[in-house]
Amino acid sequence: MSAKESITHPGIVDHVTEDSIFVMVLAKSACSSCHAKGMCNIAEMEEKLVEVKKDQNMDFSKGDGVTVSMNRSLGGKAVLLGYIVPFFLLIAVLVGVLFLTGNEGAAGLSAILILIPYYWLLYKYRDKLKQTFSFSIE
Repeated sequence: MSAKESITHPGIVDHVTEDSIFVMVLAKSACSSCHAKGMCNIAEMEEKLVEVKKDQNMDFSKGDGVTVSMNRSLGGKAVLLGYIVPFFLLIAVLVGVLFLTGNEGAAGLSAILILIPYYWLLYKYRDKLKQTFSFSIE
């Protein structure tokens, strides 16, 4: 995968199992390179644990420095599933229930409650999504 096609992050191997390698990646917000980050207190850095499916020829141990990568196009899919679809689902239910009942409270509650089955479905299909949104080690 070329640099334009993938997103890469340096990381450190946290632990290794029989079929997976878990890598600790320091996730930085977009603010981290901003010259005013010290003034607005929005800048954040957070450690994330990333699971990489282990190939037979991979031999890593705890503490090894690695670079994890993911296909750049998967970022858009993640944003779509995590933010855009639920937003439009929420708005559609809000407007639909408000139009049908005229009750703002019922519309607001229905709009929020519709997110429960949506995120439950994402959770139910997490194994399939995990195959789609897979990381690799370069």
